[in-house]
Amino acid sequence: MKRRFKKTLALIALVPILGWGQDYPSRPIRVVVPYSAGGSSDGPMRVIAQEMSKQLGQQMVVENKPGQGAMLGSAEVVKAPPDGYTLLLASNPNAISASLYSRLTHDPVEDFAPISLLASEQAVLLVNPSIPAKNLQEFIAYVKQRPGKLDYSSSGNGSAQHLFMAMFLSMTGLQMNHIPYKGSAQAVTDLLGGQVAAAMPGLAAMRGHIREGRARALAVTGAKRAGAAPEIPTMIESGLKGYELYVWMGILAPKGTPAAVIDRLHREFTTALRAPAVKTFMDGAAIEAVGSTPAEFGAFFREEKARWAKIIRETGARID
Repeated sequence: MKRRFKKTLALIALVPILGWGQDYPSRPIRVVVPYSAGGSSDGPMRVIAQEMSKQLGQQMVVENKPGQGAMLGSAEVVKAPPDGYTLLLASNPNAISASLYSRLTHDPVEDFAPISLLASEQAVLLVNPSIPAKNLQEFIAYVKQRPGKLDYSSSGNGSAQHLFMAMFLSMTGLQMNHIPYKGSAQAVTDLLGGQVAAAMPGLAAMRGHIREGRARALAVTGAKRAGAAPEIPTMIESGLKGYELYVWMGILAPKGTPAAVIDRLHREFTTALRAPAVKTFMDGAAIEAVGSTPAEFGAFFREEKARWAKIIRETGARID
C-alpha cells in the first residue's frame, strides 16, 4: 500500500512538468538583450525572434537593457520567474564580468539555466581612415611611436570590444587609452568621425562601413579569414601568433526553469537557426550558426569564464 501511494505521488508530481512542455508558451516571450540596439548581437537576435514567433505561435519580444557590462539586463532576468517567459541573450561580457567586477548581485554563469549557444562571429580591428597604417604591423609601429597618445573606443567597460583590445595591447606591448561608451553604436560613430583612432567590434555590423571606406579593416580575430570578408587577413597571419577570439551569443533562462521548457526552447531555437531567412542573414553577416545543446552551452560558458579570468589577470584589464 505504501509503495503504491509513493508511486501515485510520483506520478502526480510529474503532471505539472509534463504540462509545462505541452502548454508552453501560452503568452508572449520576452528576450532581454543587455546591449544597445544595433549592436552585433542585437540584429541576429531580432531575426531569430521573428522566426521563433512564427514557430511558437506566440510573439517573441526583444528588449534592450544595456549597462554595467551586460549586468543590468542580466540582473533583471535572474530575478524573473523561472517559467520560460523571460530569457537572456548572453554574450562574452556575461563571462567576462564574472571576473572583471568584484561586486555582483548574481553569478553571471551559475544563476542561469543554459538553453543553447546560438552563434559566433569574428571581431575586426578597425582604424579611422586618417590613420596611415594599411596593415597590422604598420599600425603597431604607428602606435608604438605614440605611446599613450591614441584612443580606442569600446561598447563599454567589460565588453568584448574592451577585452579584445586589451589583449591585443598586452600582446604587443602598446599603450592606448580606453574610451568606453554606452553601447556599440556610439563607439563606432566616434571611430568613423575620427574622435578615436581604433576599435574592435564584431565584423557583421561593420562590413558596410568597411566597403564604403568609412573605416579601414586591418585584421579579423578568428583562426582563419571570414568567408564573407576574405580580403581581411587574420591577426595570426599578420604576425600576432596565438591571437584567436570570437564574439558569441547564446540563450539563457533563470535558474530553476523546468527542464521541459528548456528542452522545448532548445528545439525551437535550433530549428529557427536552420530557417531560410535566418540562414540567409547569418551567411550574409559572416556569423556562424551553432545551436548547441543546453549541456554543451553550459560547459562552454564555464570554459569561457575560466578563459577570461586568465586573460584579465594577464592583461591587467580593469574597469575605467
